Amino acid sequence: MAKYGMSMCVLGMAEEFKGQIAVNALWPRTAIQTAAMDMLGGEGVGKQCRTADIMADAAYAVLLKPAAFTGHFLIDDDVLRAEGIKDFDKYAVQPGHPLLPDFFLDETSPEGLVQTMEEHGATPAFKPASQAPASSSGPIESTFDVIRASINEDVVKSTKGLYRFDLTGENSGVWFLDLKSGAGSAGAGEPTDKADVVMTMDSADFSKMFAGKLKPTLAFMSGKLRIKGDMTMAIKLEKLMSWMNKAKL
Repeated sequence: MAKYGMSMCVLGMAEEFKGQIAVNALWPRTAIQTAAMDMLGGEGVGKQCRTADIMADAAYAVLLKPAAFTGHFLIDDDVLRAEGIKDFDKYAVQPGHPLLPDFFLDETSPEGLVQTMEEHGATPAFKPASQAPASSSGPIESTFDVIRASINEDVVKSTKGLYRFDLTGENSGVWFLDLKSGAGSAGAGEPTDKADVVMTMDSADFSKMFAGKLKPTLAFMSGKLRIKGDMTMAIKLEKLMSWMNKAKL
């Protein structure tokens, strides 16, 4: 939605300031090596990226154009190719290595990104090899068994948040995670107080997320996870999940 909002701003401002100020959008063709990409892509993703230099050079080429050049949605290598640039290996983190397409282009999807990363030697942070053990009491209850075994007073002190999970799909229901008082608690039903964060998602994706098979950031960006409330608390929960997976719980 944020990218859609930016696009609408480009169209609106290009018309509003026509003849005075040019307004254009510039998109990367491939993944760009940034802190966000390192977080989403996991180990080995850097070699599938280009450096930010390609965006800088493309932006400079656009800024040199007259004010009449406005209202366009541009892709970095298309801009540079039109300027006569033919050698794009200089922008690659590892020249000659296959590149990962940008997440927001139409031809990509979360599943496609995972496949491309794995085909070329990366280990996506949102799809590790291991997962939490199953339980005969059902997948969601099994997940909360793991959560209850992981929380303690130290976790509560560092989090101070109350979470509600509205799950849909095969194992729908309302669950809570109290990391605000005592040694913490978790289970089925409504939380005892107003939740700081409400997360809505499919029950199968919820199990994958807490098992380490689905990165919360990617789930949120792809629309699988909807969040209401304190985003700082949501980020703290992501850190807790990361710790749980590292501990192989």
